[in-house]
Amino acid sequence: MKKFVSFPVNDFNIFRIQMLNWAGRFNIFCFLDNQHYDFSAPAFECLLAAGCKKNIEAQAGKAFGELQDFYAGVSKEWIFGHFSYDLKNETEQLSSRKEDGIGFSDLHFFVPETVLQLGEKDVKIYCEEGAEDIYRSISACSDTIPEPVKAAISVQHKIERDNYISIIEKLRQHILRGDCYEINFCQEFFSKNREIDPLHVYDQLTKLSPNPFSVLYKVNGRYCLCASPERYLKKTGRTIWSQPIKGTSRRDHDSKVKDEAAKNYLLQSSKEKSENVMVVDLVRNDLSRICVPGSVKVEELFGVYSFPHVHQMISTISGEITGGLNWIDCIKATFPMGSMTGAPKKRVMELIEQYEQTKRGLFSGAIGYINPEGDFDFNVVIRSMFYNAAEKYISFQTGSAITYYSDPEKEYDECILKAGAMMRVLE
Repeated sequence: MKKFVSFPVNDFNIFRIQMLNWAGRFNIFCFLDNQHYDFSAPAFECLLAAGCKKNIEAQAGKAFGELQDFYAGVSKEWIFGHFSYDLKNETEQLSSRKEDGIGFSDLHFFVPETVLQLGEKDVKIYCEEGAEDIYRSISACSDTIPEPVKAAISVQHKIERDNYISIIEKLRQHILRGDCYEINFCQEFFSKNREIDPLHVYDQLTKLSPNPFSVLYKVNGRYCLCASPERYLKKTGRTIWSQPIKGTSRRDHDSKVKDEAAKNYLLQSSKEKSENVMVVDLVRNDLSRICVPGSVKVEELFGVYSFPHVHQMISTISGEITGGLNWIDCIKATFPMGSMTGAPKKRVMELIEQYEQTKRGLFSGAIGYINPEGDFDFNVVIRSMFYNAAEKYISFQTGSAITYYSDPEKEYDECILKAGAMMRVLE
C-alpha cells in the first residue's frame, strides 16, 4: 500500500474533524495529531490509520519474538500500534500483579485498510482501491463534534495526599541507601460506572492541552485519549533520536514577567537539571546498545519548550543504528523509556511495582507507526485518559521524578498540575 491518491482540502480544521467522525465507525483506528507544532520536524500534521487487514496482540513473555514473525510478513506495509509499559516483564524478567481497569494488551499492532495523511492543503489516501469513495465519504461526514449532555464526572484518587507523601519519603530512603538515583513514581485517578463520548473528550482535551504527540486510539472498545508532549523514539534512515522530558514548571498567563521567570527556573534549578542529566545518561546508555560505537551524541541538552500549561525541559539524543538491526530491535533494547522509569532502570521498576497502586498498562508505554520504508516514530503515553467502554471505567495517571532532594508536597502538586487538563475535561 505504498501508492497514494491526493485530494484537495479547502479547510484543514473542518476536514480534520470529518476524518475523526469517519474513523469512529471502525473497531480499530489510530489518529496521530501534531497539533501544528513545528519544533520537532514533524513528517505530517495528522495521520489516520483505520480498519484492520491483519493484526497481532501479545502479552509479555514472547511478545517481541511474535512481533518479529508478524513483521516479517508485512514489512512493506504501514503498521500502527502500541507497546504497553508491562512489556518490561519480558525485557527485564519482572512481573506485574496490580489492578488494571482498562485492559489493553501488552502489545498490539495492525496493518490498516486505509491510511490518510492530512496536510494544510491536501490529504493523501493510501489504500488498495476506492480512494475517491473514501474521500467522498469523509467529506460527507459532520464537520462538528456532537456535544453530549453535560454531566460532571467526579474523579477519585487511588492514593490520597498523606499516603502519597509517606510513599515519597520511603522512596527517598531507598535513594539514600543507594538502591537507586531517581525514580518516576505515578498515581492513578479514576471514575467507575460512567460513560463518555471518547471523540468529544479527546477534542476537549486537545483544545485545553494541545501537544505535538497527541493520539486518539481505539482497539475494540478500549480507548486512549492522549495529549502527550513527549517523543520516545524516532528513526529516519539509519539515524535514531530520543527526546526525554525531565523538568516541569507551571506557566503564568497573567504575567509575562512571572511566566519568563518560571521558564528560567528550569535552567537555574540544579534539581531539575540533575533529573534531566540522569535520564540523558540513561538514554545514551540505551542507545549505545543498538548504535555504532561513538555515534551516540547529545544534540541538545536542557532545551526549554513552552506548552499551554507548563514549560518543559527536553533534551535530544541521537545515534546511528548498527547494521542488521530493525525497528523492533531498537524498541526492545530501549523500552520502557528512561523518562518514565528512572535509574538504574531495572531496580526502579521493581520499586515502582512495590509502591505504585495501579498497573500502568498502556500509560507510560508508546503509540506510533512504522512506514513502508521501515522508519518509525513513537510517543510517550503521558497526559492521557483511558476508557474501557464495556466496563464504563475511566482512568488516567500522572507522575514525577523523585530524587533524594525532592519535596514530597511539591511532587504531589506537580502530579495535580499535570492532571489539570484531564480533570477539567471530566469535572
